[in-house]
Amino acid sequence: MAILPKLNIYIFAFVRLLIMIKNSELDAGQLELAASMLKSMAHPMRIAILRHLEGGKRLTVTQIHELLGIEQSTTSHHLGILKDKGVLCSKREGKNTYYYMKYDMIGQILNCLHACTCE
Repeated sequence: MAILPKLNIYIFAFVRLLIMIKNSELDAGQLELAASMLKSMAHPMRIAILRHLEGGKRLTVTQIHELLGIEQSTTSHHLGILKDKGVLCSKREGKNTYYYMKYDMIGQILNCLHACTCE
C-alpha cells in the first residue's frame, strides 16, 4: 500500500511538469490535457512502448511490434492513442513513419513508475 502515495506524488509531479512546459497559469484546460495524457499512458503495452522510446529513440511500427512481440495492428492502435493524446509525435521518412516521445520528461515519469513498482 505504500506504493499508492508515492505514485500520487509522481502523478502530481507529472502534472506540474506539463504545466511548466506550457509556461502559463494553472487552468482547467491544462489539467484536462494532463489527465488525458496520463490516461493514455495507463496501459501495460503503452508503458512498454514508451520504455522502448526513451532517450530520444525513434522507432517504426514494425520495429516496435517486433520488440514487443505483438501484432502490428495492435501496435499501430496503441501508437495512435499515444499520438492523439499528445504523448508521442511521428515523422514520415520515405516509406517509414518513426514514432518518438513528444517530451523527454515523460521518461522521468516512467522511471518514477518503475521505482514505485519495483520496491
